[in-house]
Amino acid sequence: MTPAARLSAAIELIDTIEKDRVPAAKALKEWGTAHRFAGSGDRAAIAGLVWDVLRRYASSAYLMDADTARARLIGMLRLERNMDTATMAALFDGSRFAPAPLTEAEQAALASRSLRGAPAAIAGDYPQWLDPYLAKAFGEDRAAEAAAMASRAPLDLRVNTLKSNRDQVLRALAHLHAEPTPWSATGLRIALSADARNPGIQAEEDFIKGGVEVQDEGSQLAASLTAAKPGEQVIDLCAGAGGKTLALAAMMQGKGRLIATDSDKRQLAPIHERLSRAGVHNADVRTPKGEADPLQDIHASADLVVIDAPCTGTGTWRRNPDAKWRMRPGALEMRLKDQAEVLERAVPLVKPGGRIAYITCSVLSEENGEQVRAFVARHPEFAVVPPEQTAGVLWDKAEDFAQAALRSDEGWLMTPRRTGTDGFFVSVLKKTS
Repeated sequence: MTPAARLSAAIELIDTIEKDRVPAAKALKEWGTAHRFAGSGDRAAIAGLVWDVLRRYASSAYLMDADTARARLIGMLRLERNMDTATMAALFDGSRFAPAPLTEAEQAALASRSLRGAPAAIAGDYPQWLDPYLAKAFGEDRAAEAAAMASRAPLDLRVNTLKSNRDQVLRALAHLHAEPTPWSATGLRIALSADARNPGIQAEEDFIKGGVEVQDEGSQLAASLTAAKPGEQVIDLCAGAGGKTLALAAMMQGKGRLIATDSDKRQLAPIHERLSRAGVHNADVRTPKGEADPLQDIHASADLVVIDAPCTGTGTWRRNPDAKWRMRPGALEMRLKDQAEVLERAVPLVKPGGRIAYITCSVLSEENGEQVRAFVARHPEFAVVPPEQTAGVLWDKAEDFAQAALRSDEGWLMTPRRTGTDGFFVSVLKKTS
């Protein structure tokens, strides 16, 4: 396919996503099935265009002063790809499979309009109804913070120290231009250009043998801030597919007892193969069966309960740009209820002196600091560990991290703008009696 034909395909897909209200991933998959002639490079390039439009969905329409799939693509090419009008005109030439030529109105918009003076929700590319929530979290910085959450994320990896080390994996992945991550001592980063395909990490020998896992650096840091130690009894209460479980296992060096469970057994399905590949032998996966509590034998004995809480996922907008446009106010209310319930479930599991690590991939105060304050008010036997103490586990990076991340009385908030990671909140609570 020609570059111009790819643009036409992207416009068609964006129109389908808008009109049929289907998730972008589903629309892209169905388009690929229906257009077998498109090679893998074509599909990757078209997907990159679609995802970038969804990242700049509001600002691109504002720039072009038009609410159409075509206008959004043109606006995105200017805002995200920094494409000049002459280059665009050469692609939008009306030839076979190419988009129709730029209109006078489109050329005028490209020449005269900008995002100067745009409302925060437009400049930051998020739904208007979320503006008061982001204002509470970031104040006047909300547009800049949200704009950073609209950028494309790199591919981050975590070296599994049970099987390898960072220098060894760096050498093995030199052909992918992997570099050490800024904060995590076990992290690697592969930068991706706008139309780049994700490298086939799953086909690399180090991945196949369990030496490396895909995990955002923010998620790696969240695991580090729990300070899981060898010999402890650690419960991962919302283990899901096991990303943080694997990180905790490496921190524990295979010593102690690691219990992984989740209220949704479907989410747990991939964890068994991942634990085996990573060489984790001290993990006990508890899959729910009916109404029975898979943790009924545990009473006030856990050193650490990790809660990777169900949340709105606002911190992962870089990786799921269409999720923010499909998010509805009711979703936040449901998640707040889920978070309170899982926190209550953790209480009887923790021994005196033990701790709960509460983690979300959200930037909203309601899910983070406010949820923690409400929990402590209900359970005065728990106290928040001062954030400056939790950051100490980052050793030589602790001071720089404290300068970059947002600190509150309840914990740390990482964001793409501040730490170059996905958005993660971490609070550690210690049981004092």
